[in-house]
Amino acid sequence: DRVFTFKIREGHKWSDGGTLTPEDFRYCWEDVWLNDELSQGGLAPALLADGKPPRFDIVDPLTVRYSWDAPNPDFLPKLAAASPLSLVLPAAYLKQFHKKYQDPFRLAGLMKENRAKKWTLLHIRMSRQYRPENPDLPTLDPWQNRTKPPAEQFVFERNPFFHRIDENGRQLPYVDRIVMNVSSSAIISAKTGAGESDLQSMGIDFADYAFLKDAEKRYPVKMHLWKRTQGSRLALLPNLNCADQVWRGLLRDVRVRRALSLAVDRREINMAVFYGLAQESADTVLPESPLYRPEFAKAWVAHDPDQANALLDEVGLQTRDDDGLRILPDGRPAQIIVETAGESTLETDALELITDHWRKIGIALFIRTSQRDIFRSRALGGQIMMSMWSGIDNGVPTADMNPYQLAPTIDDQLQWPLWGAHYLSHGTLGEAPDLAPVVELMALLKRWNASTEATERAEIWNSMLSIYTDQVFSIGTVNGTHQPVLASSRLRNLPEKALYGYDPTAYFGVYMPDTFWLGET
Repeated sequence: DRVFTFKIREGHKWSDGGTLTPEDFRYCWEDVWLNDELSQGGLAPALLADGKPPRFDIVDPLTVRYSWDAPNPDFLPKLAAASPLSLVLPAAYLKQFHKKYQDPFRLAGLMKENRAKKWTLLHIRMSRQYRPENPDLPTLDPWQNRTKPPAEQFVFERNPFFHRIDENGRQLPYVDRIVMNVSSSAIISAKTGAGESDLQSMGIDFADYAFLKDAEKRYPVKMHLWKRTQGSRLALLPNLNCADQVWRGLLRDVRVRRALSLAVDRREINMAVFYGLAQESADTVLPESPLYRPEFAKAWVAHDPDQANALLDEVGLQTRDDDGLRILPDGRPAQIIVETAGESTLETDALELITDHWRKIGIALFIRTSQRDIFRSRALGGQIMMSMWSGIDNGVPTADMNPYQLAPTIDDQLQWPLWGAHYLSHGTLGEAPDLAPVVELMALLKRWNASTEATERAEIWNSMLSIYTDQVFSIGTVNGTHQPVLASSRLRNLPEKALYGYDPTAYFGVYMPDTFWLGET
């Protein structure tokens, strides 16, 4: 877990035919990661062990090595993540956009040509591998984007130098060309149901299942139901960093979070929204995970309005107004605005039910629909009191997977975005956690990062899951829900049943789309 040596496959090439060499690794490390202008936020956490970066060495013309003094158990998993850690870039191509290698006059011309105010913005745009924008960027992936944005249709063409072959020696990918159409989320389901997609999961949800299943009668398509990996399909996330000081204080009181959770009738949500096919649960790992424990799933999820009312009385919110709403310490009625990104009708369906549930404990709920980028920006600014999103992404972890989701580690964790920003920026942004259970979660995460024993890592996971669920940092509703996946009846090698999620399956990624192919109907 301290020294990682990588051997380059002899003859491995980029999509433009250029040879992959240690220089591509060196360029990524020295000229991008260690460049203060290009990496203003510092190194990615997975590149640090005990707060220190690795030593990078070129061992020979086909070998590179990364060495740390302390264990770095997160390094290899991050290389295989849905949004993987970048270690290699096509140096021969990208040096033209780097001030260290390019003539200043020519660099200024490239900036003007590409409408970039700074050379760093130019380099970032031309080198982006995740959601690639540059059709000329050489890649090691199965397909290469050939369309420059903005566009309503993106075309990906096979990489003629892709390294993988099948068991018969045939080069992958099988599919030569992928066309991705950009559509409004409001019409994706309708377009999918009209047979316009060969493979679709994004933009459709369980609420669309009956309509899409019926499409099998009209078009040569097949509907699959895959199990989602989230710890909770829909979770309420109280913002412990919200700018409203009264609500910040209340939401940081575990009795309030527990009361809000106990008031939710998960059985009603399951039956009304998910046709009784989901599991009522806290936001925790699924039974498919070796870390699953029934007590985590059951933590503060029993529908018990009487106990919820008693907890809120205990907090000091006994007084109510004429409408039955509890009165806050500053005299306002207890009204919680829950914001959503407006990407699924499941959210509003569930929130309408929860509105009635919370009204019975003297809390009014109002729904505000936003847009994803604005939504997350408002949360980071403390303007959101509570949001609805999914629960932990990876609900099927093993002990060797990083438990970062159970502690504030990134700024888009909506229950503690400022604490996440503090960790992500190495203390330069946001705020340091000052809530004892959260501080304990951070300490446990640090222990996991330093651990080399599987048994110890499992114990740390269990401790973190116990704290996370008992403290109700996320109010889970149901998990084990199903994701519709509609595919052309010609599509082969797509699993009939599978797990579906961003982490750890990368949606379709772990099922090797480079092996999908189109046969006869």
